[in-house]
Amino acid sequence: MILLYSRKHSNVLKIKCLVDTHLSVCISHLTFDFVFLLFWMFFSSHLKVTNSKLINLCKTINLICVKLSLHYPGVFGESLSVMERDSVTLNTDVTAVHDNDDILWKFGAENALIAQIKKENQIFPDERFRDRLKLDRQTGSLTITNITTQHAGIYEVKISGAKRSTKTFSVSVYAHLPVPNITRDSSQSSSSSSQQNCSLLCSVVNVGHVTLSWYKGNSLLSSISVSDVISSVSLHLEVEYQDKNTYSCVINNPIRNQTTHLNITQLCHSFEGKSKVHEFISL
Repeated sequence: MILLYSRKHSNVLKIKCLVDTHLSVCISHLTFDFVFLLFWMFFSSHLKVTNSKLINLCKTINLICVKLSLHYPGVFGESLSVMERDSVTLNTDVTAVHDNDDILWKFGAENALIAQIKKENQIFPDERFRDRLKLDRQTGSLTITNITTQHAGIYEVKISGAKRSTKTFSVSVYAHLPVPNITRDSSQSSSSSSQQNCSLLCSVVNVGHVTLSWYKGNSLLSSISVSDVISSVSLHLEVEYQDKNTYSCVINNPIRNQTTHLNITQLCHSFEGKSKVHEFISL
């Protein structure tokens, strides 16, 4: 685990690593934009570096990072969440841009220039954002229209001129949510409990970064969360045929939700009636 401590921002950046104990790790040319105390922690010892650069340092400690997670809200500034195909505005908090100010908007880990205001000119060099960017001439704020998941990430604006300022944004983009589909669970129809209970499935397809849940009234019964996009996710529920409670299946992400209410009469009683008719004919 790497720990970075910023005296200026009084925050701690933690980079946690899953490890493979059969391999080694090498850090080379690791540079930060802020002055940190850096600790590389492994087993019972640690390495301390007190400047902002760590150059060509290799340490064979039988560890290799295979997954990194970052948590440092102080440096990454404002966090914004938006639905796919919607618009989002990244505000500079500047009241007025002067004629001699140069405003640069950059995106992603590669720090790619995506928009610039220089004197009277507006420049949009990145094809990923073709016809999607709007710059406010007065404030330098950037609006992204018809946003997609490929536009999620870290944005940085730098304003230079009479006054210098930098601001960073973390933008999360979520796909639109499908309506949950509730059906009878045919795989449970032959079980002994099926004579008294109705087995149901709530399903959604092609989703990611969502939670699917069953509710009884306002009480949560069960839930399942997925991070990566998967083709299908479903959640089982079993209710009594004579149950008079209200049930609903809800899919949600951090900013939206979709709900389908269970109709026990339609899904369960009609099936129960068909089963009894089939049993009578068989006799």
